[in-house]
Amino acid sequence: MSSPATSDREKVVSKLPGWLRQSLKIRAAQHGVEIQAAVEQGIRDWCNLASATTAVDTSGADSFSTFLPPGQWEDFRQIATDRRVSLIQGLAQSVQLWLDTNPAPHVARPEITRRIVVCNQKGGVGKTAITAGLGEALAEDPDALRPVRVAKALTQALRQSETHADEPAQDENPLDIENLPGPGQRVLLVDFDPQCHLTNQLGATPLPMDGDSLTNHMAGDPKGDLRDLIVSVDEEGFNGRLHLLPACHDAFLLDVRLSAVRAREAGLERALAPLEADYDVIIVDCPPSLGLSMDAAAYYGRRRESERPGNSGALIVVQAEDSSADAYDLLTTQFDDLRGDLQVDIDYLGIVVNLYDSRRGYIATSSLQGWVDIKDPRVVGLIGDLKEQKEAVRVKQPLLSYAPKSQQAIGMRALAREVL
Repeated sequence: MSSPATSDREKVVSKLPGWLRQSLKIRAAQHGVEIQAAVEQGIRDWCNLASATTAVDTSGADSFSTFLPPGQWEDFRQIATDRRVSLIQGLAQSVQLWLDTNPAPHVARPEITRRIVVCNQKGGVGKTAITAGLGEALAEDPDALRPVRVAKALTQALRQSETHADEPAQDENPLDIENLPGPGQRVLLVDFDPQCHLTNQLGATPLPMDGDSLTNHMAGDPKGDLRDLIVSVDEEGFNGRLHLLPACHDAFLLDVRLSAVRAREAGLERALAPLEADYDVIIVDCPPSLGLSMDAAAYYGRRRESERPGNSGALIVVQAEDSSADAYDLLTTQFDDLRGDLQVDIDYLGIVVNLYDSRRGYIATSSLQGWVDIKDPRVVGLIGDLKEQKEAVRVKQPLLSYAPKSQQAIGMRALAREVL
């Protein structure tokens, strides 16, 4: 049956099997089209065929409604009658025809492996959580839909923070949430911090001091193939797209060992370059340091010859408080010195304001405004201080596996799309 809609379309109600409706929903999102437009095109193409297509299993079909141009549903009904197929079968064939003619797009692969250096000289701002969450969001299944905050609306968040400082933070507007397919990127997370926080948080084991490690490869003293140290993160959840290079406590000695190496700034690149062909994105969780290890990380994230600006670079994690601003100044000064000394371009991918809670009052809200006012680099992520991240760390699971619908997970997906 059909009933008039308030626009130039009419509402039609029929039935469709759940599996076909879900396939339609995912494929429409993958192509960035509305479901009603996909159904309209499928019906049009089906009606233009010489005869009905192969029958579709419609067992278990339940209610399905959409909006079509006036008259299309009546024309469709007549053609279905002429072909002696039910409306449900005709609609199922139309949807399947659209799916067949609009296959899932291939996952976009970068020409040059993206290298994202997550950094800040200050500890405790949540660099590790952002590294993990960003990598998880980039590696999510391209054939499944997940909630994403497609518009962060920082101005709205600021306004809410200033006027409702005594209320729970409401950084997300439900109207800004959209279900989108995952990017499907092949991601390597590199734990570059001797404290091994990323390794421990994701349930892996730090590498033994008497074995091989990233430090050994950077210092020119490898004991094997670095690939042999890599572990998969939640193989079932990410289908082998998310890997981790665990840390070793020997990284506490990295600066000393690098001081004896020629071209020490290139140490991290020499170690990781052989792995790049296996990944779309490599994300480095940096230690809270301004030493030689940070120089090596910054150099690794530099813009290479023929690489487009913003493909790789530094993602700076801060909190909405004063000490983060002091650390930010130290870090950007180090980057400026490297640019001048080595004549390289190091792009800023943006600032992530992490662990934000407007209930902390003026310090939080004014600091957030200060980060937004910087403009270059711009704020690309606002992640709330909520319990799910802490719980995920406690149970040693990826946040997006442990709490995929949490506001923090939704924010991580928004961040991933900002830096893609």
